Amino acid sequence: MAEATGVFYYVFPGIAAIASFTLNAESPIGVTAFGSLFQIGWAFAIGIAFAIITCAPTSGGHFNPAITICFAVWQGFPWKKVPHYIFSQVFGAFIAGLLMVGMYWPEIQLFKEESLAAGKGLVYNGGPASLLCTFPNPNQTNLGYLFLTEWFVDSFIGIVIWANLDPANPFVSPVSAPFAIGLAYAAMVWGFADIAISTNLARDLGTRIVAAIFFGGESFTYLNYSWIAILVNVPATLFATGYYEFLMRDSLSSIGKGHAVHEDGEEGLRRHITNTGHIETGAANALRKNQSNSDEYNLGKRE
Repeated sequence: MAEATGVFYYVFPGIAAIASFTLNAESPIGVTAFGSLFQIGWAFAIGIAFAIITCAPTSGGHFNPAITICFAVWQGFPWKKVPHYIFSQVFGAFIAGLLMVGMYWPEIQLFKEESLAAGKGLVYNGGPASLLCTFPNPNQTNLGYLFLTEWFVDSFIGIVIWANLDPANPFVSPVSAPFAIGLAYAAMVWGFADIAISTNLARDLGTRIVAAIFFGGESFTYLNYSWIAILVNVPATLFATGYYEFLMRDSLSSIGKGHAVHEDGEEGLRRHITNTGHIETGAANALRKNQSNSDEYNLGKRE
């Protein structure tokens, strides 16, 4: 339940911000707009931070099937738990979608009528179904570009997540990590939401099911895009975390965990540490302090 709750905390503020922005372009009280892309980015970012803060102590805070799979591949997370985690994540997004539709139902009904009267249908970017999940713009017919955009965005977020989870990273603390991860997501929303991004299998699939229930099966077939939104996140995040594991993770940390042994044994490791200076300063200071204490002790005895 922690994974489902965490995904709910992350998805619900984001799609509510999308609804606020889309449904209130013209308001009866004279306010021309209740939101912006900037607001949407922050809604997802803060939602992610709150999800991590509230639910990660219980479940580990994956909130994304791709991250769960990456934990299984790189960190020894039990494979038998992976299906349960993924189901919970999709379920959390599904409940978030249902609740948002229920809370905005009068406005959505009016929006549906206006959209149908204009001959636009219900499933298109900026239409009723897009309140819940991503659809490309009408001119985005090249699936290759959509694939590459999704791949880059998901890889960017994946590397930031993995860097925040690296215990050898001195620039991130447990207090700041939830907000750093949330801001990585927001940065991609601000930069690429206008050209269709999904970023999370569970976030997209769970809400896309809700869109199909209320706005029709075209939610899965529109411009043949849904497979990119749902599936690309997994291989892209595996690529990103693999890149970090093999090329960026600290080598001394791996040696310390016993995952690697210096080719010249313990003596070679000591020479390596001394040459790189990573531990030399601390050790030297400790030796100097011990020597100083010894000198003071000997001086006291002579006196």
